[in-house]
Amino acid sequence: MKTKMILFLMAIMLLPLTSNAQDIFDKYSNSTDVTYVSIKPKMFQMLAKMNINTDDPEAQSYLDMVNSITSFKTIVTANQAISSDITKWVKGKLGSLEELMVVKDDGVEMKFFVKEGKDEDHVSELLMFVDGLNGITKDADININGKKREIETVVISLTGNIDLNQISKLTQQMNIPGGEHLEDNNKKK
Repeated sequence: MKTKMILFLMAIMLLPLTSNAQDIFDKYSNSTDVTYVSIKPKMFQMLAKMNINTDDPEAQSYLDMVNSITSFKTIVTANQAISSDITKWVKGKLGSLEELMVVKDDGVEMKFFVKEGKDEDHVSELLMFVDGLNGITKDADININGKKREIETVVISLTGNIDLNQISKLTQQMNIPGGEHLEDNNKKK
């Protein structure tokens, strides 16, 4: 009986830790203070079936890369409380992710994290975190869904069997800020 009571008390004490571990994308997917995008595996399967000229090696490598992605999620927000929560969530992920690179420029901090994949050129997750954008976007004319928006924080997660040598092409195709830094990092290898 004493052992069961100890286990029960330990479970109660661990509850706050499990609620903090909630996926940040799920937590804010319905918030009006964020722009949330989630692309499901079915969409990537559809993209892979598009009629692309497979005689073109670059098109084929792009198709292979898209086919290897199982999930794409992003949150964009200017809300300071949500930005702080995202920052805490990213710091909490540091145990399971390796920091790939950091770019700091004019108050903006951009970090890239990866989770190891099948070999050194592949990752199972790529997490991009950008914070401090408000100074840059405050006077910019950024419209999302017809509304003028300021942006403070952006977090992007890609999962799958991701080839780091090809990921910069995807970030450029999707106009994801910082994609050029990934390409530069791959050239330094």
